[in-house]
Amino acid sequence: MSIYQFSVSTINGGEKSFADFEGNVLLIVNTATKCGFAPQLKELQELYNQYKDHNFVVLGFPCNQFMNQEPGSDEEVVTSCRTDFGITFPIFKKIKVKGEGAHPLYQYLTRKKRGIVTSEIKWNFTKFLIDQKGEVIKRYAPTTSPLKIEKDIKNLLHFV
Repeated sequence: MSIYQFSVSTINGGEKSFADFEGNVLLIVNTATKCGFAPQLKELQELYNQYKDHNFVVLGFPCNQFMNQEPGSDEEVVTSCRTDFGITFPIFKKIKVKGEGAHPLYQYLTRKKRGIVTSEIKWNFTKFLIDQKGEVIKRYAPTTSPLKIEKDIKNLLHFV
């Protein structure tokens, strides 16, 4: 099994296959616009702007499982991401990232890279770095600034 076997629901109600991202370095993040870590959205956008022309994609997955910090509809979430944070990277429909009903993508990610104490996602802005072959390379804590991940991204993209 690889990440390329999964598909996710787009904000417009369609499906997007991860096979479409094959050959790209991916940074998958569960987001929440009302979270104290929401300023990371701007840092994620900064990384996306810097490396999108070099086969790097940030994928945002809004989630309302942590203290109701993403309460709006999918449309409200995307509007907030676009207008309040200037996001242009792909944002998908809200999903569950832990517990019963967790999206199969997140079940897979958390099996591949455990957290410090458990494999379960503990908070918004947990990040997973995926290489060009679809392998889960690293998991980052919510407190990790996206800009601190840049070196790992550059290494995968073969930047010196």
